[in-house]
Amino acid sequence: MKKKKIPIKAISLIIIAAFLTIAEATALFFPTSITPIERLDYAARDTAMRLRGIQPIDERIVIVAIDDFSFNWTGLSWPWPRTYMAEIVNYLNDAGAEVIGLDVFLFEEDPEGDQALAEAFSETPLSISLAQPLEDHQGVDTLKVPRPEYKDSFDALGITEIHLDDDATARSIMAYKYDKFSQAYFFNWALETARLAQNAPPISQFSTISLNLGEDEVPLRKSRILVNFRGPAETYPIYSAAQVVLGDYPAENFKDKIVLIGATSLTLQDVYPTPFSSRTPTSGVEIIASTVDSLLNQNYLRIAPPWVNLLFILLAAYLSHLIIRTSRPGFAIGLMLAGILSYGLIYFLVFSQFGLYLPFMAPEAMLFLGVIIPTLEEALSQDVEKRRIRNLFSRFISPEMVEQLISTQDINSLNKRSNITILFSDIRGFTTLSEQLTPDGVVSLLNPYLDVMTKVVHKYGGTVDKYEGDAIVAFFGEPVRYEDHALRAARAALDMRLALVKLTTQWEEAGVLPPDFIFDIGIGLNSGDVFVGLLGSEERVNYTIIGDNANLAARLQDLSKGYGWSMIISESTNEAIKDEMETEFIESRLVKGKKEAVKIYKLIGYKER
Repeated sequence: MKKKKIPIKAISLIIIAAFLTIAEATALFFPTSITPIERLDYAARDTAMRLRGIQPIDERIVIVAIDDFSFNWTGLSWPWPRTYMAEIVNYLNDAGAEVIGLDVFLFEEDPEGDQALAEAFSETPLSISLAQPLEDHQGVDTLKVPRPEYKDSFDALGITEIHLDDDATARSIMAYKYDKFSQAYFFNWALETARLAQNAPPISQFSTISLNLGEDEVPLRKSRILVNFRGPAETYPIYSAAQVVLGDYPAENFKDKIVLIGATSLTLQDVYPTPFSSRTPTSGVEIIASTVDSLLNQNYLRIAPPWVNLLFILLAAYLSHLIIRTSRPGFAIGLMLAGILSYGLIYFLVFSQFGLYLPFMAPEAMLFLGVIIPTLEEALSQDVEKRRIRNLFSRFISPEMVEQLISTQDINSLNKRSNITILFSDIRGFTTLSEQLTPDGVVSLLNPYLDVMTKVVHKYGGTVDKYEGDAIVAFFGEPVRYEDHALRAARAALDMRLALVKLTTQWEEAGVLPPDFIFDIGIGLNSGDVFVGLLGSEERVNYTIIGDNANLAARLQDLSKGYGWSMIISESTNEAIKDEMETEFIESRLVKGKKEAVKIYKLIGYKER
């Protein structure tokens, strides 16, 4: 009884689903890591947030900006005197601000200003300042707190740490840090601001996935709060600090408000790319404002746990299986596109209505690949190996030779060590020429030149290995074997010179060459054993040559500049062609990569009959 074979389509679905599942299982078993799929999900989440658009803000939250106008108006450099900071706080106190948060470190001593600022904050109904997480040389986390003068001035201290994802975009803030010195946890000043505004008790219950703020449970992602941005930069009311001191704003703008004082000037480098814009960064204090808004109004963001991603991958795999059962590829692709678009719409609706990010890239990739790959497999012809050879070698040799190769050789036999002749050619002064022409002008010269020279190589049965800018690397004797490969290479070199004369004449008549520029090439020929075969990865492969004899051909081409002759050949090539070609010995010379001197010859032309 014959065993029933598993269909290729089913195998493809299993492989794709397994790959995506393993990628997501990494997030499940290693929660501190970020999977490649999650990195791609960043773009989907950002797009959903931008499509949702600007959201209504909590009008209780305003920002007093340490901005460029304030620097220009006051002429003060950073850090500002704390007496001036005290003036800002005193004005806000007089205006009736309910909560004042200061996004400024108060670590350095300012004898006059510290006392004034401490007294100003002691008059504030509720106030928050910053503590800075530090790590010493032993890796012990500690927190640096404001100077002793402020010990009784603030109602709370909070850390300020905006987290940047792998793409350097701010999407979350660190919720808390542990101070090993005091053996206490310090929470983000956004949390402390919201806590004071709600008159909630200190936070005591928390983990890496949530914390309790009063009676509300705040979701966390790896101990971070996802910021539900209400819009791009300057979505919240922003008042210049200098104008606050000058009394340019009515007191009603700050009465009963939560006032966050922080830097918006680019020079202070407290600005970050956000999902709304990477080109117009948002200040750190406004990112905190969005977070405080979310905490006060419970409009939190959540990301579905990894197990949901695994479930959705399996569902997408099953849907792919149903779609590819149809015998019409066009209809299958249409159903796939409809499924992708439908899920994209569901993803956006769930986010905009519930603040929940569903898994996106993994299920969509499963559906796309699960339909496309089996469909393409079914559409492939049975002559894959023959087409592979034809596509590969049509870049290097003439079409006629490709057909000959296909009919006479197996692709697995192409890798070998073989005695061939290598040709290196290079345009003289091409760098200088390219500097005198526009990019389009360079291309208009180089493409016709390479086309003509390639046809000459193909004419004599040669293989073009590669183009290196203006240089051509070719060889004769493989993959179709010719015993007279050296002679073929020499004939090709002479014809390349003749073809160049015709080409430069046409260019001169068309006036495309710069004045006084002589378009010339140098050619080096060497015969010997090299490795010939297919090199590269599974995604990209080249039919090429490797070996010391190939390097020698390149060296001879370089030496042609010094000898004032365009065609230089080695002793081995000279021995193979001397009966038909006229050559002239130049000298024996030690070249780079050789321990013994190499005999060098000029290739002059055909011998007279």
